[in-house]
Amino acid sequence: MSLSFKHLSVPPFGDTLPAQIFFRTATMPADAAYPQHTHPWGEFVFSYSGAVEVKVGHHQYLAPSQYGLWLPSGTEHQGLNRYEACHCSMYVAERLCEGMPQTPCALTVSPLVRAVLEHLRQHPITLPYTEETSRLLQVLVDQLKVAACDGSYLPASNDPLLRRVLAMLEADPGDRRSMAELARSVHTTERTLMRRCKRDLGMTLAEWRQRLRAIRAMPLLEAGDKVETIALDLGYGSSSAFIAMFRRLMGVTPDEYRKRTRG
Repeated sequence: MSLSFKHLSVPPFGDTLPAQIFFRTATMPADAAYPQHTHPWGEFVFSYSGAVEVKVGHHQYLAPSQYGLWLPSGTEHQGLNRYEACHCSMYVAERLCEGMPQTPCALTVSPLVRAVLEHLRQHPITLPYTEETSRLLQVLVDQLKVAACDGSYLPASNDPLLRRVLAMLEADPGDRRSMAELARSVHTTERTLMRRCKRDLGMTLAEWRQRLRAIRAMPLLEAGDKVETIALDLGYGSSSAFIAMFRRLMGVTPDEYRKRTRG
């Protein structure tokens, strides 16, 4: 998939971390990107709405708002933004990263972590941090160390056949073709496509397609589109089927998600 970003944001500071644990929030416009960069500290990225997207080498890591992305120190990466979103980054000095994952991954955000992140958004903190603020940030780090790691929420593939199928679905999430029909469109068999999904994605194509549709629904819900319209555009025969899928994956109904992000 070819991405074109009109905006370019520069990382907030150079080679020195302002504090052992440093927290910031930012609002990014649509089609925005940070340049590729690396730093000698870990970084946790969380989006209050929409999805976090980070490119590491040839891998694309993407996570909706019940996850955050962890990037170990020394990881060369690029932050991407397809839609306008408010996100936060927490930078952690390398000596405090012991116990964190050694590879980039999506971490499950617990209700406690979400509550602290929301508190920090509503009550911005500035340097120098108070002892109370430093302790609160340390609690966040401790909670992330025990969070479940989920790889990438919407993994990609370099396999020529599977990559073409995923590209077709990303271009048209409402595509209703069966797996057999999609396999025929790239001149392979359904069994071959199933094997490659299991190998490269770690999930079925049906699950991957549902995750894609949930992520595509987020900016539409935030923009105020009707649930019925979104459901039809994403290939569902009824709004109830779409609502059930969205609630299973996101933990909230579409209307609850809309209210939460507006809040």
